[in-house]
Amino acid sequence: MYEWLRDYRKLEDEIAYIEYNLDRSIRELRRWVEGDLSNVKLTAESNGAKLEESIERIRNELQCKRDDLFTLVELIGTFRGLEHKILKMKYINGMTLETVAAELNYSPNYIYSKHAQIMRMMKYANEVST
Repeated sequence: MYEWLRDYRKLEDEIAYIEYNLDRSIRELRRWVEGDLSNVKLTAESNGAKLEESIERIRNELQCKRDDLFTLVELIGTFRGLEHKILKMKYINGMTLETVAAELNYSPNYIYSKHAQIMRMMKYANEVST
């Protein structure tokens, strides 16, 4: 029903990890180029010698994941219905439920109640499917 939210969160997590991995690899390359490992001789088979290729591969993977996320957000923007709007505004746009209520011209209590109902449905659907 709301698999898109699970997919969105998964993509965000994957992007965060890839960014971490990229930063770590860049720091490691700096160590080999100008840091404490700059005097160590590399062989063609060593991990240090392959860091630049690895960084390029990671950058490509990161761009693909960001493209996937962008495409998913555009798709989510086409969904209709109050439930989809609430979830998009809260979890993708980062809005509070009070702000969502004001934006959609509903009372905050109604939006809180609707959000809780959606979360219960998602939890139940997740439990049933596993």
